[in-house]
Amino acid sequence: MTMPSVAAKRPAIPLSPTIILVATLGGGYVVSQFLRNSIGVIAPDLARELTLSAAEIGLLSSTFFFSFAAAQIPLGICLDRYGAKICMLVCAGIAASGAVQFSIGASPGMLIAARILMGVGSCCYLMAPLALYAKRYPPERFGTLVGFQLGVGTLGTLLATAPLAWSVAFIGWRASFLAVAGMMVIAGMMVALVVREDQPSDGQAVHHETFRESIAGIKQALRMRSVGQLFFCHLAAYSSFVLVVGLWGGPYLTHIYGYGLTERGDILFAAVVGQIVAAFLYGPTDRIFRGYKIPVFSGAVLTGLTLGVVAVLGVLPPGWLLIWFVAIGAVTAYTPVMIAHGKSLFPPHLVGRGITLLNMATMGGAFLSQTVTGFVINLFPVENGIYALDAYRAVFGLQALFVLAACIPYLWAHDPWRKN
Repeated sequence: MTMPSVAAKRPAIPLSPTIILVATLGGGYVVSQFLRNSIGVIAPDLARELTLSAAEIGLLSSTFFFSFAAAQIPLGICLDRYGAKICMLVCAGIAASGAVQFSIGASPGMLIAARILMGVGSCCYLMAPLALYAKRYPPERFGTLVGFQLGVGTLGTLLATAPLAWSVAFIGWRASFLAVAGMMVIAGMMVALVVREDQPSDGQAVHHETFRESIAGIKQALRMRSVGQLFFCHLAAYSSFVLVVGLWGGPYLTHIYGYGLTERGDILFAAVVGQIVAAFLYGPTDRIFRGYKIPVFSGAVLTGLTLGVVAVLGVLPPGWLLIWFVAIGAVTAYTPVMIAHGKSLFPPHLVGRGITLLNMATMGGAFLSQTVTGFVINLFPVENGIYALDAYRAVFGLQALFVLAACIPYLWAHDPWRKN
């Protein structure tokens, strides 16, 4: 059974233009990934410098994901109405301004406002490229392109680990974020030079839609078969990775193992390398298994089991600790196949709105996990700014249950590869 096509067969695009396009689109996504995951390494420093509690650290990190998620519905409309290029150019300016404000932030309120700007400004750097890939490439290549996009973009998460730790050690976290603002400006310039908007093909000529018709398109996307099951799965998948690498992994390594800035950066670096390698491997698995559900469900179960290891044991020997961090990066990398599954549910004229709705769940799940776990940690005793081991066990255990519960409805999701 071959996967049903939802659009007319597209002409093949040569390899060289594809590489240039993926590299350009990946540039903004690299910066976006850095901004969303940058709190984990510097969390102990921020807590010490600004006297922040665990709940405030969780809120500071999660605010990015809240604003990112809130921007997804208007982003979906704008992608279908105005195109990916305009969205990316506008967002580049917003994200750069947020990074500048973060670099000069003197209070928790200023830093939170900066994180809101960074979240809004970063909201399009996965969805806009995916919208372009969906329009230009055949469906059977979409999952692979998603894998490449996520793999390239995860370099930004890589930069938010050991490289950020080194940068903070040399020039401080404020100057580091100022440099990142400049990188986002450069990424926006590359988009302006390289990316072109295709003329809409049959079934995609929606630029003339009225605002009311655009809103109606959102409602139509929500009614598509199996969107609800995919929505729940998206809530827990990415949030598991950013909960560890983007927030509590750094404090866990410092408070429980006594690791310093560069040591925790190196271990988080290894976790992201595991994610990058696995993302490239996961991309084509939908074709290998002739369906989406096996790789997605397997990845979700492995994620829950991996988180459960620390929830039960609490402390691991140093060698096993490194393996565990690499494993959590690898097992959570099933996102490319999950995104490809979601995209396959929508007709061409709803792709932008459909995938942004699901991405709202992705980032909303990260916001919920980080916010809730910050308050959970505050329920446990804190001595000299150090969080209790049982607090971290509770955090990882709750996330494990969240992932396993969220993937259960996915078992009944429609898979376009198969007759179900």
